[in-house]
Amino acid sequence: PGHSPGFKKPPALLRLKRKRPGRRSDPAAAAEAAAAPAPRGSAAARRRNPFSSLDNAPRRAAAAPQPPAAAPAGGDPSAAPFWQFLEPACEEKPPGRAEPAESSDILALSQDLHSPLAVPKAPSSPRQEFPADWSIKTRVLFMSSQPFTWAEHLKAQEEAQGVAQHCRAAETALPQSVQEPRLCTELRCAFQQSLVYWLHPSLPWLPLFPRLGADRRMAGKACPWAQDETLQQVLMSDWSVSFTSLYNLLRARLCPYFYVCAAQFSVLFRAAGLAGSAVPTAALAPTTRGLREAMRSEGIEFSLPLLEESRARKQKNSEESLGTETAEGLGGGSSVEDAGEPARSDDDDDGSFSWLEEMGVQDKVKKPDTISIQLRKEKHEVQVDHRPESLVLVRGSNTFTLLNFLISCRSLVAVAGPQAGLPPTLLSPVAFRGGTMQTLKARTVSGRARVQGGFEDVFSLEVLGPVLPHALHALTLVLGPAQRGAFRALLSPHEPSAAFNTCPAPPQEDGQQDLPACGLHPKTLHQLSQCPTLGKSSIRLLEMKDYAYTWKA
Repeated sequence: PGHSPGFKKPPALLRLKRKRPGRRSDPAAAAEAAAAPAPRGSAAARRRNPFSSLDNAPRRAAAAPQPPAAAPAGGDPSAAPFWQFLEPACEEKPPGRAEPAESSDILALSQDLHSPLAVPKAPSSPRQEFPADWSIKTRVLFMSSQPFTWAEHLKAQEEAQGVAQHCRAAETALPQSVQEPRLCTELRCAFQQSLVYWLHPSLPWLPLFPRLGADRRMAGKACPWAQDETLQQVLMSDWSVSFTSLYNLLRARLCPYFYVCAAQFSVLFRAAGLAGSAVPTAALAPTTRGLREAMRSEGIEFSLPLLEESRARKQKNSEESLGTETAEGLGGGSSVEDAGEPARSDDDDDGSFSWLEEMGVQDKVKKPDTISIQLRKEKHEVQVDHRPESLVLVRGSNTFTLLNFLISCRSLVAVAGPQAGLPPTLLSPVAFRGGTMQTLKARTVSGRARVQGGFEDVFSLEVLGPVLPHALHALTLVLGPAQRGAFRALLSPHEPSAAFNTCPAPPQEDGQQDLPACGLHPKTLHQLSQCPTLGKSSIRLLEMKDYAYTWKA
């Protein structure tokens, strides 16, 4: 008696309530929907319980789908959120088609999962050059309103010319804007040239980058050296020759930089003159206390720049707060006395237990061993293990000692698991002894983007593989003229390598060095010679508009 008779037919009632305001419908269709029998199966399980009240009914946050974000009228469709480009051109929906209620949940989830790559609220100011990013990118997605057809189906002659230009370190002069990119042979050759890199060892059936956390991807692959010590020694001997060759090229300033990617950590060697440093440098990340102790025992001098910077910042903040408390507490003597008393540090504990003898309980109390005391002193250093703050920086002649240390280091090669016995991966922008030429995988995709008033065509170019710092800059030099100075790039960095963006040189050091024959484009070399400014972060979004860059780290 106290219920509305309409609840006897909940399917028809719910069907009427789920109708959207923007959908056009006639009364005949509504009457037919009301008279339709109730469907059975999974659809009935999702209906609202008619016996529940409105107060205790669960509220769905996405009950009403939100309209998609639209680009400004007449603006560049690349300014739309990137998840809109995931809708293929062949799946354009008619205006009157009703979408399921879960669509808004899917869009919200997509935004949450890709929030680091979302459009920045406060991007950097437009500049003619973006800062050097020393992290290795696993994927770069370029998007533009202009097609990327010029990057498709390179001719055999164009591909060969691009490889030859890379080997000869030839510089290609491109105009500011190319009217017909598909017909420009110089542009297509320069694009092929920017995709080339060098790798060792070369095992086509194994993914050799990234190596950190790659056990699952390598599981089940054929590894004939895993149980063969003789084969492991042959692979390691060949790897040592290639590693030494790269270091010799670096010292002769014929190789600007190279990476050593092991199963536990990565190393970036840079020549003198790069990243604002006047001497060769090597950065290791992430590291552990055991690795750092082994380096100290070999006489390798190094620093922890991120950890030292954090300590200096905390000390400065504590001094400022101490000065504020002292100024505020001049009226009360207790606060001033407390402020003047230095805090007890763990380093003050020298391990002496003379106070136990004074109390007469030296035989009744169990004393901690020396190792426990040392670990307690170094707890702050242990806490940074496997984190970006554990970055180790080696400078000058110590890089040669590090070379010998890594060749003989047992922890450099995994002893168990899918990577057992496999030497680290060497990545270089130039040729070296034992290196294999590889090219990044590039493919073009076209899609539709929602804009105000309908859909517009959006084109994308996806580049997969270990995208090295010079390759990213070389690609931007090619895409600028081809896309008429307007494109956007979403970058997926290898997170452990983001710590390499720490500046390796003291502020007062003059790192101007000549590297004319290192195989890089002069503009790329000028960018990489600047002191890094990204800290332990990396660029995730890069945009060019009117030939000026903005970025978001």
